[in-house]
Amino acid sequence: MKSYGRGEVMLAVTLSGVAGYVDAIGFLKLGGFFVSFMSGNSTRLGVGLATAHWAAVATVLTLVASFVAGVVLGALTARAFGENRRSPVLVLEGILLASGATLLGFGYDTAGVTAVAMAMGAENAVFQKNGDVAVGLTYMTGALVKAGQRIAGALVGGEPSDWLRYVLLWTGLAAGGALGALTYVTVGAAALWVAVSVVTGAALWAERRWRSV
Repeated sequence: MKSYGRGEVMLAVTLSGVAGYVDAIGFLKLGGFFVSFMSGNSTRLGVGLATAHWAAVATVLTLVASFVAGVVLGALTARAFGENRRSPVLVLEGILLASGATLLGFGYDTAGVTAVAMAMGAENAVFQKNGDVAVGLTYMTGALVKAGQRIAGALVGGEPSDWLRYVLLWTGLAAGGALGALTYVTVGAAALWVAVSVVTGAALWAERRWRSV
């Protein structure tokens, strides 16, 4: 995060908000499973295996496989169009989210959730560098660890504000989750169209911002 400018930081925070927003919708729709937080799903998998809750096991495995497939698609898209261009991956994410929202709207829940989980996996390739994720957008444990490390550094004479960017990422995810839950209880899975709009807008902005990079 330290090497990124203000525009990239704000894009990252916005997309973290999208991840929290979509994950809250998925959590409520699926009754306690996640479409972007695979650590939580992995714990649910362990519990399901231990308690012989095979429906939960099947749900988690489907979500994990879908998320990983989205990561693969996102990584390949970033490689194909150039890792410094953010917009192609964002377009992919928007298409997957729109597909998920449409499928859920027509009652195809499994296919719809699969597309949404793929979108969340793909989002992590927006800040891909040399084939690796430079900024994790759908999981915040690493960001909180880095925030704590930067706070420790500031206390012993390091850069006093390095920690703020990581706290902003976490704040974006949490705020997005609250907004996603509120919107879902109002309009149901149609709330995903808000995320589609935000991602589409981010793609257009990113294309203008980094077209010549």
